Amino acid sequence: MRQTLIAMSIAAALASMAGCSKDSQETQAANAVAPVAAEATASAEGQAAVVKNNPLLAEWSGPYGGVPAFDKMKVSDLKPALEYGMAQNLAEIDAIANNPQAPTFANTIESMERAGKALSRVFTYWGIWSGNMSSPEFRAVQAEMAPKLSAFNSKIIQNDKLFQRVKAVFDARNDSDLSAEQKRVVELVYDQFATNGATLSGEAKQRYAEINTRLAELHTKFANNVLADEEGYDIFLRSDQLGGLPESFVKAAAALAEEKGQKGNYAITNTRSSMDPFLTYSDNRELREKVWNNYYSRGDNGDEHDNNAIIAEILQLRDERVALLGFDNYAEWRLQNRMAKNPANAIELMEAVWPAAVARVHEEVADMQAVADAEKAGIKIEPWDYRYYAEKVRAAKYDLNSDEVKQYLQLDKLREGMFYVAGELFNFSFTPVAEGKVPVFHEDVKVWEVKDKTSGEHIGLWYLDPFARAGKRSGAWASMYRDHTTFDGKETVLASNNSNFIKGAPGEPVLVSWDDAETFFHEFGHALHFLASNVSYPTLNSGVRDYTEFQSQLLERWLSTDPIIDNYLVHYKTGEPIPAELVAKIKKAANFNQGFATTEYLASALVDMKLHTTDPEGIDPDKFERETLDALGMPSELVMRHRTPHFGHIFSGEGYSAGYYGYMWADVLTSDASEAFAEAEGGFYDKEVAGKLVKYLFAPRNAMDPAEAYRKFRGRDAGIEPLMRDRGFPVPGEQGAGAAAGE
Repeated sequence: MRQTLIAMSIAAALASMAGCSKDSQETQAANAVAPVAAEATASAEGQAAVVKNNPLLAEWSGPYGGVPAFDKMKVSDLKPALEYGMAQNLAEIDAIANNPQAPTFANTIESMERAGKALSRVFTYWGIWSGNMSSPEFRAVQAEMAPKLSAFNSKIIQNDKLFQRVKAVFDARNDSDLSAEQKRVVELVYDQFATNGATLSGEAKQRYAEINTRLAELHTKFANNVLADEEGYDIFLRSDQLGGLPESFVKAAAALAEEKGQKGNYAITNTRSSMDPFLTYSDNRELREKVWNNYYSRGDNGDEHDNNAIIAEILQLRDERVALLGFDNYAEWRLQNRMAKNPANAIELMEAVWPAAVARVHEEVADMQAVADAEKAGIKIEPWDYRYYAEKVRAAKYDLNSDEVKQYLQLDKLREGMFYVAGELFNFSFTPVAEGKVPVFHEDVKVWEVKDKTSGEHIGLWYLDPFARAGKRSGAWASMYRDHTTFDGKETVLASNNSNFIKGAPGEPVLVSWDDAETFFHEFGHALHFLASNVSYPTLNSGVRDYTEFQSQLLERWLSTDPIIDNYLVHYKTGEPIPAELVAKIKKAANFNQGFATTEYLASALVDMKLHTTDPEGIDPDKFERETLDALGMPSELVMRHRTPHFGHIFSGEGYSAGYYGYMWADVLTSDASEAFAEAEGGFYDKEVAGKLVKYLFAPRNAMDPAEAYRKFRGRDAGIEPLMRDRGFPVPGEQGAGAAAGE
């Protein structure tokens, strides 16, 4: 259901920077869409004029089935475009709801799938401003539109006439001649309504809408606070403070400082892409501590950008909202339609891995402390020391230097390697689109056309926005500007990958760490999932959160396959392939520091789940975090990957809330599926296994139940044993598990 899914995902992530009283919230929720609904009655000529004069509403034109007019984006057009798009969408919904004919799949579900196209186009531009090009002007529009968008969404979900038509089709689905794909659409659309308050009535329905309005404000206020702390805590170094830092990092830091008006100095930004390498290599312990504190204190500085009160209110509102639906806690509601099904199953998986991960951390810390003691450093390992001394242990234990590895990890060559993998597994080819042929929103963005290698059929476009800049949120992600659909004429995919690599000095290649290279492959996996889609309806391109990370995590495995190593990991100066002995060291050290990686992730996932299964009344988020980690036995030498005050996955929207465990759930599938390739005659490029991978795990998207899809691929359910083997942790009933970790 195009309009509902888009509205729910966007409205949940929006927010207002201004708070309002309960009374004013109620007034806004009740009246926000009245003006835009009235606009829907305007003359056809007037409507046409609005569309013609607002490029954000215009149908996409140009090559490749039409492309977004990113070159015509203006923030001043955003508010009127949203208002018009909502009005048009509500008019479409009212027409469907008031259709005098008996409800059918065609006149109800298909009509809903067809509705909301103009608003969908506007949200594409919204996503660019929100994620890639945020500005004070955009955030002002965010603040104003958050309650309006939430109220708009509520008017659709709580339209009882519409819901009764959906329910009628749902109730009759097994007695009709609908295809399996059509039945799946009906079930997903019905579920969107039933689990989001459509079954409520009276005061409960009104309160549900009020809560959504307030949450819309809080979610983006949370995100904007984190962004403010990322932008507000740059550190500028002198040349005598660069000890230990690699040449490539120093050059990039110098270029960044010059860009920020500090020519001659070196900028360390408050983002992971800058923090992580600094903590790994800098010899200056005092600066390491400062950089660490800046990063892990985002949203937790007791100032106007502090998120603790916001978190407390979000948790209380989420708990109140699901109670209206009869659930004991938010996590129960969230997981009902996930692969895990309930919080107990998710916690069981995490707690099964936790002890082995923590035990490995203690081993890693002992190794690091021994190095520090041998150097007579006179310190106890602290969190800002972990990466630094881990790198020293890596060098001593495996004779492996991460900076040496980086010399063979050029961003452009990695991209070529990803294209090779896509060609071998998916039969895709990637051809650069001539500059200027397809509009882009920033000069750093490049575009490729994707085709079927055999038939030459156009599949879609792939956009790449690789570099960090002011106004761009941290991390890496994939976006879809247009879904693959066929029910109403074929539409091809427009997919995007977005990263925050530090741009090199002019003429210098961008060198990345092995972890960053894996992340690059990971996000490309999401894009391939979009591009491989073979479904008819927009709703079927939605995802099940603890499953959609599986496909992307799986693609990380191809980074270390022989064709990539042999052909794309070449030295940035000499062009020589990475030496076999260095590759052997990388593979031998594959599970190095796995205690750190697994524990910091699981700590975040467990805290997320416990936050959403506890009574939030009077909760103090900082105190809850500390006490939960203490009860878990969290080692003092590291922290959660995402501390609660900046945990955007779960508090800047609801996509991952009570769902961060999903990466681990998906990794169980990843490890198991990897063994399917490892066991195949052709290894990771085996054509038969690759064909099943695309057919069952990528192309169906959400047209098939994920558990059923995985069984069709593997012939059985996945077990936890491959995951434990992958991480070098002991596997019950197996001997010599520690050997996998290079012990």
